[in-house]
Amino acid sequence: MNYILFDDTNRTNLFPLTFTRPTAEIRIGILTIREKWEQYLGAKTSFLTEDYLSKKFPIATAELNMLINGSVCPTKELVDQIKELKPGQALFKDEILIADYLDSDSVISFDKESKDSEIVETTSNFIYIANTWDIFKYNAQAINDDFVLLTTGRKSHPISDTNRCLNKENIFIEEGAKVEFSILNASEGPIYIGAHAEVMEDCKIRGPFALGEHAVLKMDAKIYGGTTIGPYSKVGGEVSNSVIFGYSNKAHDGFLGNSVLGEWCNLGADTNTSNLKNNYEEVKLWSYADETFVPTGLQFCGLIMGDHSKSGINTMFNTGTIVGVSANVFGSGFPRNFISSFSWGGAKGFIEFNIKKALKVAQAVYKRRNIEFSEQDRNILEAVYEQTFANRNL
Repeated sequence: MNYILFDDTNRTNLFPLTFTRPTAEIRIGILTIREKWEQYLGAKTSFLTEDYLSKKFPIATAELNMLINGSVCPTKELVDQIKELKPGQALFKDEILIADYLDSDSVISFDKESKDSEIVETTSNFIYIANTWDIFKYNAQAINDDFVLLTTGRKSHPISDTNRCLNKENIFIEEGAKVEFSILNASEGPIYIGAHAEVMEDCKIRGPFALGEHAVLKMDAKIYGGTTIGPYSKVGGEVSNSVIFGYSNKAHDGFLGNSVLGEWCNLGADTNTSNLKNNYEEVKLWSYADETFVPTGLQFCGLIMGDHSKSGINTMFNTGTIVGVSANVFGSGFPRNFISSFSWGGAKGFIEFNIKKALKVAQAVYKRRNIEFSEQDRNILEAVYEQTFANRNL
């Protein structure tokens, strides 16, 4: 079977994170949504996404294709139901299209809002990412699910006796990881340490927690449950119920709570996020789809930051702040709650971050990690720059 992950109709609700990736490349739990599907299916997948993303994230079609919603996190029950579909059938839950079994011609004309296929309804429960805040809202559950998926039938590498561990059987250390002189409390959820990752001395970790491969948790870090630190990231200070996709740094003291950072982000020393309003009211977030602030239904909500964005030292982000792609935020005081992509400034105002300079910075950051900044990467950032022009004039 040929499996294709498509962007759901809610893609705009997931901006700025989906400006630079298909929905299925969102990380929640230990794995990205794509990685989850590939684990469950035992097969590689491709993408049906926006034209400007398709060069980096191409589609592969066959005579028969199973299109799967990239906003849906898989479960074994859901995968079994998808595999039982016949050509011309589509799996739904209420109004959510989960999967559609199509021939190659139908893939080309696929309409994710259409119900031309024969509808098969499911009552299965699953995580569905409809908004940016769903990523941290459901992250604890996703860590638990991924932990079972990745560790069942496997044995953890030995945990050093220098550490103090609670519920040790719920801690899994991959090959090459280093964890010394730290406290690991897995009584409220599992702790997963990826291959060749490092937990430096005197870190305090409460599960559910995931540290990606080659990521580093710096000395004296305080990590609360529901937190994921993606591959090749460096994190210090205090973090609670937050997701860092990968290749991003929060290497110094400061608080990050109920937040999501994309890739290639950097938070300067003592950057702090507020995740609770002083009046304890529901938090509202900027919606790209509605072009206004919308209610989240949450009392705790911090920062959503797109790829390649950065903050200077001592930056303060107010409750419920959205920062776009390739923004540079610095200076004293609280900047506004919506900062557009390719913006440069802070509480005193913003100017446009020149696209040529932004590309130069991105290239330099990739080079530091020995990764090529490709023409495809360049074209994606240039496309986002054009798409977000109107936002910079709000």
